[in-house]
Amino acid sequence: MIEVFPSQLPHCADWFVDGPPGAAALAEHTLIAGTGRWWTDRVHAPRAVAVSCADHVLFRGDPTALAPLSLAGFAAHYAQAPDRFLPLLGSSFDLLVPWERMVYLQREPLAASRPPRGVKVRRLHPQDAEAVRALGAEAAWIHASWGGPAGLAASGHGWAAFQEGRVVAVACTYFRGTRYEDVACVTLPEHRRQRLALACVTALCRDIAARGHIPSWTCSRDNRPSRLLAWTAGFRLADEYVHHATGQPVRHTAGLVA
Repeated sequence: MIEVFPSQLPHCADWFVDGPPGAAALAEHTLIAGTGRWWTDRVHAPRAVAVSCADHVLFRGDPTALAPLSLAGFAAHYAQAPDRFLPLLGSSFDLLVPWERMVYLQREPLAASRPPRGVKVRRLHPQDAEAVRALGAEAAWIHASWGGPAGLAASGHGWAAFQEGRVVAVACTYFRGTRYEDVACVTLPEHRRQRLALACVTALCRDIAARGHIPSWTCSRDNRPSRLLAWTAGFRLADEYVHHATGQPVRHTAGLVA
C-alpha cells in the first residue's frame, strides 16, 4: 500500500460509514485532529483503503487489490475490517487473534459525580501537558490518538482529576467524529475505586452532548471493569463486533507499507 494525504482521496471518510460508531469516529478523527495515517492501493480510483490512528487500523474496499506483505506496517495493531479481509489478514501476519468488542451509547445522562475531598475535576488545558505525561508509560495509550500528551492537553476534549497538582485520572474523546465521540478513560492504580473516572467521564459527556454529538464507548467483552463503568455512566449496549490483534508480518511476497 502507498501512503497518501486525505486530500488525495476525496470523501475518504465515506469509506468507513458502514462500521460501528468507533470506526467512523476514528476515520473522521484523523481529519479533525490531524493525527493518523491513510493508505491505499493506488491514488486514482482506489480499490482498497486503510486508515490508522494510535494502534488501531481500519480496512475497507477490495482485499484482492492488496498483497499480504503490503500490510507489514500494520503489525501489532488492532485491525477492524469486513470478513472478506480475513483471508488476507491471516496470510499477512503470523498471528491473528480475534477480540470481541462491545459498543455502548450513552442513553441515560447522569448528574455530576462529586469527587473526593482534595480532588478537583476540570478540563485539561495546554499547560497540563507535563502532568498528563507524568501518568507514565502504562497510561500513554490514553493520549496516543491525539499525538501525545501535548496534543491531548491542548485538544479541549479531555477532563482530568487533579490531586495536589497531579493528574490521577483522565477521560477524553479518544476518537472524535461528526456524530459520535468515542470515550476513553484511565485512572492510576492507587486511585481506583474512588469514582474519579466516573466524575471525569460525566463531565466529558456533558461537553460531548453540548457539541451535539453522541458519546460512545467501546471495550473488549472480557473487560468487566470498563463495562461496569460504562453502565454506571449511563451507557447502554448498542452493537457488537470483532476486531483482530495482528502479530508479525509473514514475509513471503513483495511490497511494503510506506
